[in-house]
Amino acid sequence: MRKLIVCNLISLDGFYSGPNGDLMAMPFDNGFSDYNAERLRAADTLLLGRKTFEAFWSYWPAVAEDVSQPPVEREIARLNTAVDKVVVSNSLKPDEVEGWGPTRVIRRESAHAEVAALKEKSGRDILMFGSHILWNDLLAAGLVDELHLMIGAGVVGEGVRAFEARPSGKLRLLDTRTFDGSSLLLVRYAVER
Repeated sequence: MRKLIVCNLISLDGFYSGPNGDLMAMPFDNGFSDYNAERLRAADTLLLGRKTFEAFWSYWPAVAEDVSQPPVEREIARLNTAVDKVVVSNSLKPDEVEGWGPTRVIRRESAHAEVAALKEKSGRDILMFGSHILWNDLLAAGLVDELHLMIGAGVVGEGVRAFEARPSGKLRLLDTRTFDGSSLLLVRYAVER
C-alpha cells in the first residue's frame, strides 16, 4: 500500500499562510526546496486541490528550462511535470487540465474513495503540497499516512491556521531534521489509526 504524505511549510506560530492568504509571508529558505525535491524523487503521484494545482501550473512549467533558476528549482519543475497529478475539484473539467503532463480531475464528493483506491495501487508515494482544505479533510477522514511539516523561524501573527481539523488518529513523531544553511526544522509524523 502506498503512503499519502502531506508536506507543507508552517510558521512558528502555526500558520499555513500569512495575512490575506499570502503564502509569500511564510519563512521560506533553501531547505524548503531541497526537501521538496527529495520528496518528489520518492513519489509518482501529486494529489492537489484546485487552487494549488492552478498556482503550480502557472509557475512550474516555465522554471524547468530557465537557466537563471537554481538547479534544485529546475529539478522540482521537471519532477512536477513528470509525475501523475490528481486534482480534486468540482469546477475544473478534464480538458482544462491538459498540457502539463499526466493530469486527471476527480470530484470532491468521490475524493475519499478515489484517494483510498490510489493508495491501494502499487507505486511510489502520493505527495501533497499546499492544498490546505483538501489535506485537512483527508487527515480527518483517516487517509493521510504522514505529515511532513517544515517549521520556519518566522511569526506571521495572522492568516490561515495549518490545522482546521483534528487527525483521525494519534500522531507519532518519526524524526526531526535540520538542513545546512537553513533555519527550517522538519518534523515528520506518522498518523496512527
